[in-house]
Amino acid sequence: SVSHAMKAEKILRDRGIAHKLIPIPRHISEDCGVCLRVGSDQQDQVAAILRGGVTWERIVPL
Repeated sequence: SVSHAMKAEKILRDRGIAHKLIPIPRHISEDCGVCLRVGSDQQDQVAAILRGGVTWERIVPL
């Protein structure tokens, strides 16, 4: 949900993790919504930070 994405954005911002809030790409989902874009080298770190802190679905390489 948008609220989960915004909560995740705050968590990453507070930790100094580079990210960008973007619309979900259509090739991933037809639903409207937003997601966080992070560097491929940060995926494991971001997953560990967000685990238990916010509800999220998956990490998808772009």
